[in-house]
Amino acid sequence: MSSDSARLCLSLVVKNESHQIDRCLASMRDWVDEILVLDTGSTDDTVDKARAYGAQVEFFDWCNDFAAARNAALAKITADWVLVLDADEWLLPAVGPALREAIAPPEHLVVNLVRREIGAVQSPYSLVSRLFRRHPGVQFDRPYHAIIDDSVMALLQREPHWKIASLAIPAIDHDGYRLDRIASESKAERARAAMEQFWQAHPDDPYVCSKLGALLIDFGEVEQGRQLLKTGLKRAEQEQLVEVLYELHYHLAIFYSQQQQLDLARAHYRAALKQPVLPILTLGSLINLGGLYRQQGDLRSACDSYQKATQIDPNFAIAHYSLGSTLRAMNRTMEAIAHYERAIELDPQKPEFYQNLGAAFLKGGNVPESLKAFKCAIVLYEAQQSPEGDRIRQTLRELGFDPDRAPGNAQ
Repeated sequence: MSSDSARLCLSLVVKNESHQIDRCLASMRDWVDEILVLDTGSTDDTVDKARAYGAQVEFFDWCNDFAAARNAALAKITADWVLVLDADEWLLPAVGPALREAIAPPEHLVVNLVRREIGAVQSPYSLVSRLFRRHPGVQFDRPYHAIIDDSVMALLQREPHWKIASLAIPAIDHDGYRLDRIASESKAERARAAMEQFWQAHPDDPYVCSKLGALLIDFGEVEQGRQLLKTGLKRAEQEQLVEVLYELHYHLAIFYSQQQQLDLARAHYRAALKQPVLPILTLGSLINLGGLYRQQGDLRSACDSYQKATQIDPNFAIAHYSLGSTLRAMNRTMEAIAHYERAIELDPQKPEFYQNLGAAFLKGGNVPESLKAFKCAIVLYEAQQSPEGDRIRQTLRELGFDPDRAPGNAQ
């Protein structure tokens, strides 16, 4: 890096991350000036791998408090700026130059980054405050979901000249929400214990109400979770916390949808979408709201919702697939086919994409392309050991087709 540019340090808190730390460090090595790795007790070769990337490695006795660990790492850093990542996160290849440009303005204190949540069932993107100027007033708090936001807000009251910026494009990939990893690492149980401890001392904190409330609903404790979300919503409205307001409305919409209180769910999705957050953060609400409209038979509104999602992120496969299904239901078959094909181009391993493409081609009278798509769906379903492949075979035979002679192979 240029000697006259702001120096940037990558900071990680790790324990036994040998299986994935290379991916994280390799993604950052060309864009940072130094790397600080705080190890909390690894028994594998995490430390050796970090040092192979030129990292300064420090050690910390784990105390069940992510904020304490992150702050201990901050105390060892001398660079002008800090980027905090976890080992299951990595920088997208094209973002490096934009990252460096974002930290150049002397008035910038924090640059919020968009993180893509690989494997997340709901919202595909989140906003994280992980790139910030090294300033004694910027510190992490909260033992789980450690954030700098509270300290930054307090600092801005004392030093209002600072600015908070956002990098609007996705910058980080994160695969910590894959269901297999969450289950194997007991993340949900550990998160609940840490958040409940914080919540007992801060019962009206909107951020912890949002996170803990949504988690309790996932655990089946729906009434307690709903009450926490409502408590957080009231306080977030008083304090005008835009990102937290979006998240609380979003979680409440999911709750009411699960309870089949569809009017309330729709109202909360609409309230979420009114919040002035980055458009890319609204994709989950747009997709789910489109699903509610479809469930209620309002295909035109569903189509509008899905179209907005494809405009915000043209590479969002689920949005194209959902739009295709809605267009097919509206008898706009050729448009549906185009969106199904785009969804397959973006994510060629989803058998339901091919299955619905096959149905659209059949509806449009293109039997050869229909059979080709159905064959691809069968192959992918069988690879997943799903009975849906046999059901498609049976349906095709009932229609007079031989699925085993259909042309084409799954991509």
